[in-house]
Amino acid sequence: MNEKRRQIASILHGVRVLDGGIATELEYLGASIDGPLWSAHVLEEAPEKIVAVHRAYIEAGADCIETTSYQVSRMGYAEFGLKPEQADAALLRAVELVREAAAEYPRRRIVIAASLGPYGAALHNGAEYHGNYSCTHAELVEFHRQRIEVLAGASGRQAPDLLLFETLPSLAEAQAIGEALAGYPHLAAWFNFTCRDAQHVAHGELLRACAAYAAGLPQTVAVGVNCVAPSLIPMLIQELQAASAKPIAVYPNSGEGWDAQARCWIGTSDPTGFGEMAGAWYAAGAQIVGGCCRTRPAHIRQVADAAGRA
Repeated sequence: MNEKRRQIASILHGVRVLDGGIATELEYLGASIDGPLWSAHVLEEAPEKIVAVHRAYIEAGADCIETTSYQVSRMGYAEFGLKPEQADAALLRAVELVREAAAEYPRRRIVIAASLGPYGAALHNGAEYHGNYSCTHAELVEFHRQRIEVLAGASGRQAPDLLLFETLPSLAEAQAIGEALAGYPHLAAWFNFTCRDAQHVAHGELLRACAAYAAGLPQTVAVGVNCVAPSLIPMLIQELQAASAKPIAVYPNSGEGWDAQARCWIGTSDPTGFGEMAGAWYAAGAQIVGGCCRTRPAHIRQVADAAGRA
């Protein structure tokens, strides 16, 4: 068991650059992500576009690539008449598509992170940004256990290197995931939270309390934040450092803001400025930097340059 834990702990060794927004880039390639399953639609409709996005981020310098499975779950699929086995197959197919892209770069070590969104993502109503769910703790555990079980049983090209639980809004959801993970000590897990300000996660708990809990799980290889404003990152890194000694991962949005009334993004996106900020985040203690909403390969190329200088 000690040897296995050493292997788990070393999975992110040398990893510095995460990819950027997948949905944003799929839209740029002409894919439709307007449906409630978001980029998961593209897994069936245009998998070649997903491979192209992964390829673009690898070429930009990313050494860790997320799968397009953030919105995939049995519960979310059932709402649209899809069977549980279809959701399970989508999880595995998403891993295969990253491997297909990574195989084109045999000299590169590409770590594959299975993207697993929070319960709120399956509700299709933005609940992941407040975490006020009307479900029981047992239901929350089961939601996460189902996906963990599928990926834990995967092998070969369908097996990810680690599970990335991202955009988590609350301590309660992290605890549910911890309970669901308990039966799978051989898995590596990475926890990322979304925050309302420089100290609190979206639901209101202190980020350092959430990170401390996640870091205490034997499977955890990194903790971090995502889908937040870039301006918050330096202070959030300090909170994460106060919580644990685990590697820190940050991947904020581009800096643009979402206008809920007009249903559009406002502001400007500046890849060069994003890269300059990434340099400061590395200097502040982040091991892994990437991008979330509205970031593209140009942003990640700047991040990779900053990582090379760090």
